Order: sequence, then C-alpha cells, then structure tokens
Amino acid sequence: MTTTEWITDIALVLIVFRQLREGRLDLKTFLIPLGIVAFVAHTYLDSVPTAGNDLVLIGALMAVGAALGVAGGVYTRVRVAGEHLLIKAGAVSAILWVLGMGARMGFQFWVSHGGADNVARFSIAHHITSDQAWVAAFVLMALTEVVTRLATIFIRSRMVNGRQAQTTASTHSAPSLDRAA
Repeated sequence: MTTTEWITDIALVLIVFRQLREGRLDLKTFLIPLGIVAFVAHTYLDSVPTAGNDLVLIGALMAVGAALGVAGGVYTRVRVAGEHLLIKAGAVSAILWVLGMGARMGFQFWVSHGGADNVARFSIAHHITSDQAWVAAFVLMALTEVVTRLATIFIRSRMVNGRQAQTTASTHSAPSLDRAA
C-alpha cells in the first residue's frame, strides 16, 4: 500500500470518529466524505470491468457497502437543538464504518503482503477477469457505503426537521384555537 492509500483509508476511518462527538449537521458533514471518496474514485477507478463474473463481484461488494451505509446512517443520532440539527454517530454506526473501511484496508494489506496468489486462485476459480475488477469492487463499495450513509442521515435529518416543524406549528396553533372557542 502506498502512503496515499494509507492516508485516504485512515481519513475515511477518522470521519466517523469525528462524529462520535455530537456536532452540527452542516455542509461539511456531507462534502468532506464525498470529497475523499471522489478523490479515491478518480485516482483508482480507471474502468469497471464487465467480463466474466466481474460485475457479480462488484455488485456483491456494492450491496455490502449499501447495507453498511444504510445501517450506519440509521445508527447515527439526529436531533434538533434550537435552530440547528445535530448528529452523533453511535457505537454501532462507528463499528460498522470501521468494519467496512477496515475490511478494505485489511484486504489491501493482505494482498500486498502475501495474499495475491490466493486472490489470483479465487479469481480464476470464480471467473473474475482482472485485478481491476477487485479495485473497482472495493472502490465502489466504499463509494456506496459513504453515499448511502450520508443519504440516510440526510433523509433522517429532513424527517426530524419535519417533526420539529409540526410540533412547533401545533404548539403555536393550539392557543389560537382555544381563543376562538
């Protein structure tokens, strides 16, 4: 693994640790992780191979990424405090994030330190045609995990905001109804 790979992988892991402390949900919450995965995709995703079972591998790892992302978003607390939305990653969210990111780091480390022959044998046996299929699968898994986690948090924040608006509206409208009676 190159220094750049270590830095980007560690940066993605650290994102969730930053959210273990409750903080404001703002544009940075979305842009930083999206920027990191966009950089990774631009750097490592040259093509998406479609021969053999390459798309099956890619689809399977993207499904894992989506499951981890949605679950991570569900286990991130979203609440209203005054006029601001706050988020805090729970323990389950942090574990899922580290599991997904750590699995990719572990795979990269294992392949570069003796596991390449095993991956080659697996690839031949399962009709995976190239190294690029593995790269595409893991990059798209990370991208899918990040996007689905952020999308889940975004949807949940809109739901929390909507409930808050309804609560505020019913609180303010109730006294006016009482006066009319």
